[in-house]
Amino acid sequence: MTILSDKWIKKSAKEKSMIKPFVSKQIRKGKISFGLSSYGYDARVSNEFKIFTNVNSGIVDADYGVIPIENSTEGAVFHSMDRLVESDLKICSQVYLPIEHCLLSSSSGDTIRAVHSKDQALGQCREWLRRNLPEAALVEATSTAAAAELASREPGVAAIASELTAGLYNLEIRERGIQDKSGNVTRFLVVGKTLAKPLGDGRDKTSLVLSMKDECGALQRVLESFASRGINLSKIESRPSRKKAWDYIFFIDLLGHYTDEPVQAALSELESHCSFVK
Repeated sequence: MTILSDKWIKKSAKEKSMIKPFVSKQIRKGKISFGLSSYGYDARVSNEFKIFTNVNSGIVDADYGVIPIENSTEGAVFHSMDRLVESDLKICSQVYLPIEHCLLSSSSGDTIRAVHSKDQALGQCREWLRRNLPEAALVEATSTAAAAELASREPGVAAIASELTAGLYNLEIRERGIQDKSGNVTRFLVVGKTLAKPLGDGRDKTSLVLSMKDECGALQRVLESFASRGINLSKIESRPSRKKAWDYIFFIDLLGHYTDEPVQAALSELESHCSFVK
């Protein structure tokens, strides 16, 4: 696990240019705990669970965390969504980053018998692996960093990870850009204890988590709370509540800041026909 500070970033121009887009006005002076290794970036990072724990506890020197929430190829990152429900941390910002995966190994291609990586990375490269390494076993790892560390020790094992990871573990890049879609992009969220200030000019987005009452027309009433006020929803997705079978919570992204008057009015209305709004 690594906490990335401004001082650490200055050690590498490549890493600095990679991290720079995350540092908005709200977080420029803070220290940030990153969770990017599973999605094509730095290998020396926390997993999503530790990101929330580090930032929330204050035990380590991290004011903000960066977590993957959605990939353009594989869809939602469910463990991050689940942690958002359980945590009191706030979403402070977001960023979209292109993801390029590399096949890393100390062994040549014809001797690779297993490919290890995070589940999302394996999924984003599924077709390439089927065409080029059809006999290799695909093995899920806790992170791309863990996969690369194993590949550095085990002959015949390859990892899917970033170019930066290859240098950290002295692995050869056997193939670059093995993701199935050239426009492979992951959306990351910056989470922290502070509330984000409005940006204005239509650039704000608010994310909600809610649980509806189990009754006829519940979803329609939720949607009408936004539609009647001209609030555009950019995403709606459901997840099991993990409290009882066939009970669901909904994740909603809307265009606008939560302090905007129409959004405040919609939130007040939601309280009357939702059992949980966050």
